[in-house]
Amino acid sequence: MSDELLYSFDKFCKALNKLDDGIKKAKDQLDNDGVIQRFEFTFELCWKTLRLYLMDEGIITRSPKETFKESFKYGLFVNQEIFYDMLEDRNLTSHLYSQEISKEIVKRIKTKQNKAFKELKTELSNLLPKRSK
Repeated sequence: MSDELLYSFDKFCKALNKLDDGIKKAKDQLDNDGVIQRFEFTFELCWKTLRLYLMDEGIITRSPKETFKESFKYGLFVNQEIFYDMLEDRNLTSHLYSQEISKEIVKRIKTKQNKAFKELKTELSNLLPKRSK
């Protein structure tokens, strides 16, 4: 395993912990905006960590969608659609002007996406020689 992969995984784990903390503490729209920002960071670190993992396995990907597709084929997670949904939400958050859409995205982050991130963290923790917390 490359040092870059382990470093990326560690950053992903830390971002996920901050996302989880933000979700637990969010009480109003300003807090929800923080949850969305933490989701964006976690998402970026997630797909880049997966890309590095696949690269170590000899699989080259260039985009989040391609990385998720190959990660699913490689067996790193079982629900490919949730990662595609995350990608769509991440793209929406870049141009977010609607409070209603913001609320819907935060709800998906809280109810589905955070869980998928945690499951992926567990899977990668089992595969990588050094577990980050």
